[in-house]
Order: sequence, then structure tokens, then C-alpha cells
Amino acid sequence: QVQLIESGGGLVQAGGSLRLSCAVSGRTFSGYPMAWFRQAPEKEREIVASISRRGGSTFYADSVKGRFTISRDAKSTVNLQMNSLNLEDTAVYFCAARASGLLLYTTATDYDYWGQGTQVTVSS
Repeated sequence: QVQLIESGGGLVQAGGSLRLSCAVSGRTFSGYPMAWFRQAPEKEREIVASISRRGGSTFYADSVKGRFTISRDAKSTVNLQMNSLNLEDTAVYFCAARASGLLLYTTATDYDYWGQGTQVTVSS
């Protein structure tokens, strides 16, 4: 059974930073596309960032470009470094993994496995 376990969420003041991590167990995902999505109250789930199977290509939503960085290591862990956080970044953040593919994938339906989510709250 594949499991994605997120960590690193919490409460931070506007302008601060957080680092989210997603560890994959049950299967080696070092070679498959992964992504971070987020969902704020009463809003649809949206892509934050995605990374290709080898980490050579990345995608960022316009709202986080220049502030967030997605990365992956050889141990099937994907990280999301979030800097200059603002109130609009408050949401539950989800890690997602796709079982195959060579491209960047940016919609929720592209992904096969999901974590349980971690809350990020930015205060003024």
C-alpha cells in the first residue's frame, strides 16, 4: 500500500517561512512525478507546484512563483520551501504522486496517490 506522509505545516506570521516534506512509503517514487496542491476553505483544490520524475523540471502556480521552491531527493521525499508567506497561503496542503509519466502534471486528476494533508495557517 502506497502512503504519502506530509509534515511541516503549522502557524506562521505573514512574511515568515515554512518547509513541508512528503515521504513516500510502500513504493519507490524517486522516479515519478510529484506535486503539492492546496485547498483553502470553500475553495477548490489548486496546484501549488509540481516536479518531474528526475527533478529536472518544475512548475509553479503564478501565486507562489518566486516564493516557493519544490525539490526532491533520492529517498522518495519531496519538499516545499515556502518563503514570504502571506494570508492567502493559508490552506491545507496535500502531497500527490503519479505512478508513471515523463512530464510535468498540474491537475489533481493526473495524480494517483494523495497524502492526508497538513494545515498551513498564516497570521497577520
